[in-house]
Amino acid sequence: MTMFRSLRASNKQRGIAMVEFAILLPVLLLLVLATSEFGRAFVQYSALTKSVRDGGRYVAAKAVKGSTGVVQINATVNTQTRNLVTYGNIAGTGPSLLPGLAPGNVTVVAGAPGSVVVSAVYTYMPLFASLPPFQLGSWGAGHPLSAAVTMRAL
Repeated sequence: MTMFRSLRASNKQRGIAMVEFAILLPVLLLLVLATSEFGRAFVQYSALTKSVRDGGRYVAAKAVKGSTGVVQINATVNTQTRNLVTYGNIAGTGPSLLPGLAPGNVTVVAGAPGSVVVSAVYTYMPLFASLPPFQLGSWGAGHPLSAAVTMRAL
């Protein structure tokens, strides 16, 4: 008699694991997608920061300091720096380091006496922007990532 009761009890529990999995699957998928989206944003921000830093080093070495300590950046150095930040080379050839990054997004100016400032603004486009959970606020239409560096001119 007890054997028949245990068989009936196990038959009742048979589909519970599938129901639990079906309930938790969307939550798990959302966590995996959100983690990958955050990782992708972090990698692109790191690449932007590194390229702006490289551009800052380049313009700091090429800028001319006057006798008053005021930095002078000519148009050629300005263009080469913007190309270096955008494409990774001063000639401006090849694909951009980040999708959608253009030389117009990069600013090169003389900062405080004896220093230069290189900054860039990049619009990060989420990979999963078409999914409803990722359309929160401005993230669905892109989110601006900005990086800036100030270096002393040599």
